Amino acid sequence: MDDAGASASRPEEAARSQTHPFQAEVAELLNLMVHSVYSETDIFLRELISNGSDACDKLRYESIARPELLAGADRFAIRILPDKATGTLSIADTGIGMDRQELIDNLGTVARSGTKAFLKGLSEAKEGAGLIGQFGIGFYAAFMVADRITVTSRRAGSGEAWVWTSSGGAGFDVAPASAEQAARVPRGTEILLHLKEDAKRYLEPFELERIIRSYSDHILFPIELVDDKGEARQVNAASALWQRSKSELKQEDYTQAYRSLAMAFDEPALTLHYKVEGRQSYAVLLFIPSTPPFDLADPIRKGRVKLYVRRVFITDDADLLPAWLRFVRGVVDSEDLPLNVSREMLQNNPQVTQIRNGLTGRVLGELESTATKDAEAYAKIWEAFGPVLKEGLYEDRERRDQLLALARFSTTAGSGMRSLEAYVADLKPNQTEIYYLVGESAERIRSNPKLEAARARGIEVLLLTDPIDAFWTVMPQELGGKKLKSLSQGDVDFGLIPLLDKREADQPEREAAKQDDEALIASVKAMLGDTVSDVRASQRLTDSAACLVATAQGRDRELERLLARQNRGGVTKPILELNMRHDLVCALAAAHADKREAEAADIAFLLLDQAHILDGEMPSDPAAFAKRLNALVVRGLRAG
Repeated sequence: MDDAGASASRPEEAARSQTHPFQAEVAELLNLMVHSVYSETDIFLRELISNGSDACDKLRYESIARPELLAGADRFAIRILPDKATGTLSIADTGIGMDRQELIDNLGTVARSGTKAFLKGLSEAKEGAGLIGQFGIGFYAAFMVADRITVTSRRAGSGEAWVWTSSGGAGFDVAPASAEQAARVPRGTEILLHLKEDAKRYLEPFELERIIRSYSDHILFPIELVDDKGEARQVNAASALWQRSKSELKQEDYTQAYRSLAMAFDEPALTLHYKVEGRQSYAVLLFIPSTPPFDLADPIRKGRVKLYVRRVFITDDADLLPAWLRFVRGVVDSEDLPLNVSREMLQNNPQVTQIRNGLTGRVLGELESTATKDAEAYAKIWEAFGPVLKEGLYEDRERRDQLLALARFSTTAGSGMRSLEAYVADLKPNQTEIYYLVGESAERIRSNPKLEAARARGIEVLLLTDPIDAFWTVMPQELGGKKLKSLSQGDVDFGLIPLLDKREADQPEREAAKQDDEALIASVKAMLGDTVSDVRASQRLTDSAACLVATAQGRDRELERLLARQNRGGVTKPILELNMRHDLVCALAAAHADKREAEAADIAFLLLDQAHILDGEMPSDPAAFAKRLNALVVRGLRAG
């Protein structure tokens, strides 16, 4: 078959032929494709068929408003032609096609926000091909099996066809199509792969049919395989699986549909397949993956549920689920929405709002059912998607109680994940609140001194380690009448909950010492000045000397640190809490009583700096901290 060079032989066309460099990210991606070996190279065919299906979908949608684009040829299909004589494989579609600029834009750049992360994952992953398709760059998977690719395309309604050619190096050529090439592509796109020697198995019809049936059987358009006699036969079911009865389908059908829709290799953890009939009619096929999609943390935070209207693809950007369910994949096919529905109409259409509410409720209901019937399966789902679901605790006030019931937490009670229902069932007598701490890791929180008094009383504490935890906990939350309470914010009173080792014998002595404590606290506050907002005796500490907490009306200190790192607000002055029984605090009291003000000030600032360090922060003045620490150590050594 001719390639782009043939057309450039004519002077008037040579002037329009140009060589273009690849975008830097594409060049890096192609280098990985060409020089790496992946076990799942079959994926290239799935990606190219999927692209062809998208092109047919786009034309079918555009032709609703502009029927002339079909120009009497209203049949949509994807045709695959292996040619053993030339060692080439052709994948052609009768879809929307591309003009010259679209070829340059679509096949020369990667314009997704997650490209850098994708490339990093692709270069590090042993099964890198499994990541392809999740960032809209499936076309480049073809370079795993081809050393040269020629793309001929004619946009629907255009009289001009163009050819894109590349060998996967630094760039690509774009030129007008030759007469023969233009005749082969009256509309749509033909991708011609010059296969590598070790990829010639993709010229075998049985191999191609196996891949199509495995990955693309549910593509809605006919996929035709041309044999060596030039005869074409359809090899896919080409039916809307979501419109079929559940009784007709097997788990393998759902798995294949999931992998085709989600462009994934894992098994679906949950499948929702149902129809809604009545005031609105629509079919639903949704999947919850078993592993997190690679773009789960994409800042755009959009879902990937495709919207169809009467089997016509409309968009995958309809926001049919809230952002905190963006890991769900699947299809919604409406019988009622207009085919020419626009994005603006989707945003304001009450029918779409009802569908969105219905889908959200069904997904949450399925999660609740799984949590009740199969705790092990639900634990895996929560491990994969819990941090995303917890975004709903912050964003969706109406469903907050439902999401709280679904939430699972690490706690001080053990290594497993616990529900709030289980936590409340195990409350200590006289315990009126659900206690929690927010931090960067469970190990770090477990060593936090703010846990000491709770641990001494056997009180279970939630260990919150996801970044979103610092945000959703600022909203009023409660379960079973028990409010959530941070151990790093406001007052904490464990007075009615007894210590496990009954250490209450010295209470009268402590009552007598309160007056002296108040005088010492006032003195420390004067020494520290405006470095803290207050100083007070701690109810949180049993072993450590001091800790820092936030005011009841302020932000949790972990949230303040997160916002400060994003330049979204400063850090307010903390409250310093002192363990009045601790030896260092007692030494401070003695220095204060003996009028050794310099020594007392050194100890006071040392306690403050120590509390900062225990909170994972640097002392405000590291040099002064070291100087004070050295002075106290030397003083102690001399006294000894």
